[in-house]
Amino acid sequence: MNPVALGKTLSYTALALVAFAANSVLCRLALEQHHTDALSFTVIRLVSGAVTLGLLLRLGGGSLRRPSRRGWLAAALLFFYALSFSFAYLSLDTATGALILFGSVQITMLVKSIWEGELLNGQEWLGASLALFGFVYLVLPDLHTPSVSGFTLMTISGIAWGIYTAMGRNSREPFAETTCNFIAAIPLVVVITGLGFVFGGLSINQTGFLIALASGALASGVGYAIWYKVLPFLSSTQAAVSQLMVPILAASGGVLFLSESLSSRLVQSAVLLLGGLALIFIARRPAASP
Repeated sequence: MNPVALGKTLSYTALALVAFAANSVLCRLALEQHHTDALSFTVIRLVSGAVTLGLLLRLGGGSLRRPSRRGWLAAALLFFYALSFSFAYLSLDTATGALILFGSVQITMLVKSIWEGELLNGQEWLGASLALFGFVYLVLPDLHTPSVSGFTLMTISGIAWGIYTAMGRNSREPFAETTCNFIAAIPLVVVITGLGFVFGGLSINQTGFLIALASGALASGVGYAIWYKVLPFLSSTQAAVSQLMVPILAASGGVLFLSESLSSRLVQSAVLLLGGLALIFIARRPAASP
């Protein structure tokens, strides 16, 4: 790869990772400062993401297709990922939420691989043990650090996204399929919005709307477009290991924009979890995930 191409690849990769981390920062910013409720944030994020991805797909010469049964399942997983993600951030800070999400996604994919009969070597078992210990250490010695509800919801979000990612691992057109999945999730968005109106749980101001719009259109829509543009130029290991930066970038964003502090327990858990996952990635050379 020549220097110009290398520079573009690194730049696009960095932009995509910043976009992924920005979802955590933007969600926490909107909720922590009471600009919106979690449900409204989810609805606007998914709808604006679907619109943006659809426009980018059409501009790129692609076309939408009718979702298959597998596509509807993927759309449901995408919806539950986004919904749990937003509600989890009601009680988690940016760094903790991103670490739990990222860790649970990768551990879910690892468990799925083992379930399907893939054997782990010594380095992979060591990495898996370190990652699991990092998760356990994060919630010990008591179950009040972090919030039990926040931890549970973000873990559910990570599991949903992990299964979603594993389903699309061998996709020949990942960007087109992601676009279709976002659009196919709209019926669920309509249902949950109706329930929000019925039970009076929706509350959002102009700032909250703009933050949620940025999360859906830019951090999700444009972020995925950039990621899938650069993905063919990355090896499996490069793509996987580069994603280790997402929780770190999210934590940095929380400190810069929300004045959050990093506890020693969180830093130690991050070292164990991300270090363990790095060992697995390097040994396994997995297919890159979106």
